[in-house]
Amino acid sequence: MSTSETGSILQFAPFQSAVDEGFWHRLSSLKLNKLGIDDSPIPITGYYSPCSHSQVSNPLTLLAESLPPDPNEQVSEPAGTRGNRYRCSVPGILYNKNTLEDFHSLDKPSLLKAEAKKIWEDINMGKAVEDSAALSRFLVISFADLKKWSFHYWFAFPALVLDPPANVVNLRPASQWFSLEEAESVSAACNEWRNTSLTADVPFFLLAIASDSHATLWHLRDYEACQGDGHKLLFGFYDPCHLPNNPGWPLRNFLALIGSRWNLQTVNFFCYRENRGFADLGLSLVGKALITVPQGWRDLQCIPNAVGWELKKGRKASRCISLAKSMDPTRLAISAADLNLKLMRWRALPSLNLDILSSIKCLLLGAGTLGCQVARMLLAWGVRKITLVDYGRVAMSNPLRQSLYTLDDCLNGGDFKATAAIKSLKRIFPAVEAEGIVMAIPMPGHPVSRQEEDSVLDDCRRLHDLINSHDFIFLLTDTRESRWLPTLLCANANKISINAALGFDSFLVMRHGPGPFGSVHDLETEAGSSVSADMDNLNITDKNEGQRLGCYFCNDVVAPIDSTANRTLDQQCTVTRPGLAPIASALAVELLVGILHHPKGIFAKAELENSNYGGSSEQPLGILPHQIRGSLSQFSQMTLVGHSSNSCTACCSTVVSEYRKRGTDFLLQAINHPTYLEDLTGLTELMKSANSFKLDWDDEMDGDDDDFVEI
Repeated sequence: MSTSETGSILQFAPFQSAVDEGFWHRLSSLKLNKLGIDDSPIPITGYYSPCSHSQVSNPLTLLAESLPPDPNEQVSEPAGTRGNRYRCSVPGILYNKNTLEDFHSLDKPSLLKAEAKKIWEDINMGKAVEDSAALSRFLVISFADLKKWSFHYWFAFPALVLDPPANVVNLRPASQWFSLEEAESVSAACNEWRNTSLTADVPFFLLAIASDSHATLWHLRDYEACQGDGHKLLFGFYDPCHLPNNPGWPLRNFLALIGSRWNLQTVNFFCYRENRGFADLGLSLVGKALITVPQGWRDLQCIPNAVGWELKKGRKASRCISLAKSMDPTRLAISAADLNLKLMRWRALPSLNLDILSSIKCLLLGAGTLGCQVARMLLAWGVRKITLVDYGRVAMSNPLRQSLYTLDDCLNGGDFKATAAIKSLKRIFPAVEAEGIVMAIPMPGHPVSRQEEDSVLDDCRRLHDLINSHDFIFLLTDTRESRWLPTLLCANANKISINAALGFDSFLVMRHGPGPFGSVHDLETEAGSSVSADMDNLNITDKNEGQRLGCYFCNDVVAPIDSTANRTLDQQCTVTRPGLAPIASALAVELLVGILHHPKGIFAKAELENSNYGGSSEQPLGILPHQIRGSLSQFSQMTLVGHSSNSCTACCSTVVSEYRKRGTDFLLQAINHPTYLEDLTGLTELMKSANSFKLDWDDEMDGDDDDFVEI
């Protein structure tokens, strides 16, 4: 017999696999939340479609929905799973092992034989005729290393072995096999089959061509019905392979079904392929297979040999993929946290500088009601470096208003707020670079004994170093005097500081202006030097020759004193309406972001609502005010401007110069002597002048109401 009559051995292009990242995400979730150490086989579903490109084969793909839904979730069948022309569903089984050793030691030949047995039973029982996707049943073994977020896996596509192997005769493009009339009808019939929801994902079919060249596609179960005089009958399948001289892997088990069920020895097969969603007979193949059914197949108890483990670079080996960058929870948290900010930049704020937000270092002095809220708001804006300073412990009354604490933090005397708050921040966002420092802030009007001096001065130096090492400082403590030293140190170092303070139903949020000298001076190098007298004139001007914005103490006519002594219970606790702190905290952080995005930064002039006072309100984030005062009783809010004072006890040039000259000696005198700051700044003389000032009243009243103006 000639070669043209016997043909050559039919060689099949192996199936290729592809796993979507979402599959591993879902498997990890199932493993962590449901499966645990249970390594029982898991039924899964793979998807493939006919080849749609002349240079690329279509793989069998695993998606997130390939895994079974959680039985506790009421999840309907995913839309588009059935009747989807791009997703032919194929049943599979997953063996996910608990260790890498278990994965490697699996009996792979036995697993492959077990799946081949299922295919063989489906053929003999007729199931493969009713549901032809069962012919492409597959197997996956895997090991998920959730510590390193790496996944080892290996696919098998079991194929029953024909012995002797099938031969192929006259394999060529379908366009050359059919006549023009037949080709036109075949294309139309295939397109109709693919566009009908009931048949779009049925991967095996019969193609009958009548004597008048009319083509019809039939289900496999209609084999007897499509027999007719003069009919050409081809066995068609969705071919994922693109090669011009080889049919795809699904044909192997299809030929086994045809030979076993219908006892055919000559089979005309049709490898259906597409181009842009339509039948492409130039890419599709038609050939004649010559098969011999092995004698052993007559015995239903005999299971044919099978092959099908996927090769890696031409050899049998498993594959490994590392998804640490995308699946590690911290990295996922960063990606999720930045999503809203990136959408803001995309849609409304092209100039939003996310890199600066993530790199700045913020120091929060106070970890109470305001400190907790500010820390949360900073995280929401993408700030990743936060230091919290507080000396108190978490009390039973705190968790309801201070959002970073829980009841557990109050037990056994209470954890330090600074450390408890940091733990909470890291639970909320693991990528935060947060530090908690337990430290008291030295305060004027709170005298210390000689035994305490060294400890207090150490705290002063430590606070000095903290302020110098951070970019933004928030003053959020619960007493007025505790804000004095940070205000002085910020003015000395020219650091941006934001102050937030609460009353019962009112609040103040303000940004401090630049220091009186507008540059950073190191305490150690300046302590012994003299400061030129003409620098005193710089206390009300900045580098832009405008009035310097004032600080929290600029409007005071007395020095800060001990506000905690001789207080009743209601005076010892911060009594405010619960909604006040979140409002003030949010405004404080928004003020920071505004400063950060203003071209002049700390030197930005104050802007008022509906006014161009002091600058322009054309910044992308809106106006940049100096002070925001609000009242919940009136549900009102207003922006104000307050300029620096020559007699300010915290930020005037006199105080800053004295601090630079005398250093810690100056601080100790301010702490131990309540009137020292008033004497230094001239407030004492000012008060004496005010007390000695007398008004001469005119006792004669003419009763003219026009002279009176109601204020």
